[in-house]
Amino acid sequence: MLERIEGLNEVRQLEAKEGGHPYIPINVGVGLNTGTCVVGNMGSDLRFDYSVLGDSVNLASRLEGQSKEYGFPIIVGSNTALAVKDKFAILELDFIMVKGKKEPEVIYAIAGREDTAHSGRFQRLRNLTIEMLACYRSRDWQGALEAIERGRKTDDAGALELLYNLYEARIRGYQKNPPPEDWNGAFALLTK
Repeated sequence: MLERIEGLNEVRQLEAKEGGHPYIPINVGVGLNTGTCVVGNMGSDLRFDYSVLGDSVNLASRLEGQSKEYGFPIIVGSNTALAVKDKFAILELDFIMVKGKKEPEVIYAIAGREDTAHSGRFQRLRNLTIEMLACYRSRDWQGALEAIERGRKTDDAGALELLYNLYEARIRGYQKNPPPEDWNGAFALLTK
């Protein structure tokens, strides 16, 4: 789907240039999750729709809404990441608490296909991200900031810039107002 959107955006950009009107790209965020849900026709005599319900669906919806924040078009839950880890470049993003759930969830980005996963560049960035997350979760704010800086120097394409900015802002906030003693590293999502 994302590859087709790339092609569509190229055509739309050319049309905008030829037509003399502004070009506004189409961007899509995708949230995927694997789990139990209820699927089928639901409702009443007044409103009846084919729908899907459940915690796993709610998480997928929340992940889709966070794709802009983390800077990746595809964000997946841990069960999905485990299922596709041999076919795609998987990058751990965060440990989040979704409104309405009691247990936090580790979330991941799909950063590319299998060829990307095996590239030296991705391996270096993934290792720096793992280091940054470990420092962050253990409250080693300086270590996390240093890992972010090394990541920025390694990431010449800027693929992780939004992720680095997000964590840098969180860390600066925690340096001023530390999280509570019982903090487990989870970040509570406040937006959908």
